Amino acid sequence: MPAVPTDSEAPIALLVDVTSGQVLHAREENRRFVPASMTKAMTTFLAFELMEEGVLQPAEVFTIRPETWREWNGKGSTMWLPADARIRVDELLTGITTVSANDGSIVLAEGHAGSVAAWTALMNEKALSIGMTNSRFGTPNGWPDEGKTFTTARDLVTLGAALTSKHPQKYTRFIGRGQFTYNGITQSNRDPLVGSFEGGDGIKTGYTNESGFGFLGTAQRDGQRLVMVIGGVSSQSARARLAKSYLEWGFSAFDSRRVVGGDKQVGFARVQNGTGRRVALVTDGPVFVNVPKGQSPEVSVAITYDGPLRAPIAAGEQVASLQISVEGMEPANVPLLAKEDVGEAGVFDRLINGLTGWLP
Repeated sequence: MPAVPTDSEAPIALLVDVTSGQVLHAREENRRFVPASMTKAMTTFLAFELMEEGVLQPAEVFTIRPETWREWNGKGSTMWLPADARIRVDELLTGITTVSANDGSIVLAEGHAGSVAAWTALMNEKALSIGMTNSRFGTPNGWPDEGKTFTTARDLVTLGAALTSKHPQKYTRFIGRGQFTYNGITQSNRDPLVGSFEGGDGIKTGYTNESGFGFLGTAQRDGQRLVMVIGGVSSQSARARLAKSYLEWGFSAFDSRRVVGGDKQVGFARVQNGTGRRVALVTDGPVFVNVPKGQSPEVSVAITYDGPLRAPIAAGEQVASLQISVEGMEPANVPLLAKEDVGEAGVFDRLINGLTGWLP
């Protein structure tokens, strides 16, 4: 039967419906731990962002340094890069995401940034930019580094949500493959969901003696995407069993209740020094909330923002949040977007706004 893993099975566990931002279950979600090879999900996200910015190209070719080959040849999980390898970025990324290539991660880091230190500085900067405030990366591949690299389940779910929502095409291209062949060697993906769980398509396993077995995983069914983290698991087989049971519980233990229809205006936010005094707020699609199956808890919604907003505001810009509260569960926060542009007020507009501001 689908179930939440017990504390003894997975000391760290977090399951979130990232479609709505709703936490379905949490245990020690803010406890710092060593992510091991789950670190490579951050390296992957950074690569996706650099590609989007146009400063890293999939067809770009990097050459492995002799020192790098001597240090990383056959060290842990590897894609078996030869000593004279000249390899494309897209091959490196596929090796990293599919067979957890330690050597490929280092070559990508050095090839783009010039050094591992420069690459990890970019990782940390990017992690902070998406809200991973309780993580630090000292390596591109998660190899033990005396505790310099750490994260939390909450931050890893934030990363998983960013990977799937910000870069859906790159995610589909590089993550979720069953196997990878390079240099005549075919290796299988250790992801326990890929090919064996309905809707399962990633993201990254991890293991060291220090951290035990962990997994940042996700699955999507009928437009609903769940992202989960388990950490401190005792074995690879237990990790696979718990991941599937945990996600299946998330899909089956709740009923979905529609809160907002697609493109429906949900309210307004006040605007300061704009051509208008307020801006209409919309979601980017229908909004659903999970309620425990067979129950009818009270559901309330509220618009939150730091206001008044300051013009100019562009249509489609995220300017507020819709907070959805389900009795007995953590509140969910859904982005609210500006429905239209609001320009910056000129002198005359400011005069009018000032006068109308005094009116009842």
